[in-house]
Amino acid sequence: MSFGYVFRRLLGAIPLLLGISLILFTIVHLAPGGPLDMYAENPAVSKEALQQIAVAYGLDKPVPVQYLMWLRSMLLGDWGYSIRTGRPVFGEIVLRLGPTLELGGLALLISLFLAVPLGIISAARRGSKLDSGLTMVSFAGISTPVFWLALLLQLLFSVQLGWLPSAGYKSIGDGSFLDRLAHIVMPAAVLSLATVASWSRFIRSGMIDVLNQDYIRTAYAKGRSARGVIFLHALRNAMIPAVTVMAVDFASVISGAVITETVFAWPGIGRLFMESMDGRDYPMLMGLMMMGSVGIVLANIIADLAYVALDPRIRYD
Repeated sequence: MSFGYVFRRLLGAIPLLLGISLILFTIVHLAPGGPLDMYAENPAVSKEALQQIAVAYGLDKPVPVQYLMWLRSMLLGDWGYSIRTGRPVFGEIVLRLGPTLELGGLALLISLFLAVPLGIISAARRGSKLDSGLTMVSFAGISTPVFWLALLLQLLFSVQLGWLPSAGYKSIGDGSFLDRLAHIVMPAAVLSLATVASWSRFIRSGMIDVLNQDYIRTAYAKGRSARGVIFLHALRNAMIPAVTVMAVDFASVISGAVITETVFAWPGIGRLFMESMDGRDYPMLMGLMMMGSVGIVLANIIADLAYVALDPRIRYD
């Protein structure tokens, strides 16, 4: 793959992201309520003060003008200030990004180490009772509501058994490795469940398709063992259909697991998004959603690069 292809993809992402930003900005401003509502509910805040706040954040101007002002500031590297806290949007996001990377990174590692072998086993034993059992477990994992599973784990391991803390990032006055590990176990397990289930299905489907190819039969005819055929010949090609899903899921998890972080009071991007939604914090919402959009666009470009690494026959002009 040439550098020119990557450069063209990045250039093509610019109008795409501009269109996404316009749609997101419009939707945010069409939502019921507004950022001044939380101030208006306070009887101590006068109408003059509300007007000053609106002028300070540009909320007194028409929506198209607000969008152009926001776009200009974003392109210049100024993400604005949070209406809810008054702090810079970029600084708030960076502060919350670390816990999200820890949680999302661990969840994705768990998903990768479980989904690949489960998908391979299910494909190699297709039609067997083991395959049927793994299929049922996968469908259950995909169908299980995240908030229900999170509450169930809290009830079992925190309330009933007392083994793990029910929520939070670390204990007050502690913060050791073991303490933070105890806090991250349950949210990482919840976050990885649906990902393991969906990834294993895609890998299974890809493996079944590859195992029916002529070159796989040739490898068996040459005396290759089943393990050698799967890992040396089939796995790389079978991973191609799953790469796109994995890349998008990676970007989505890193952008913040809204429900998981909220239930477990995890101080990450997902919880920040919910707090910003409750407060109608327009600058923070736009910063978070644009960060997620950029992450998904880059994830798709990385997926294209991965295709070439997995299958050298793929070429991009």
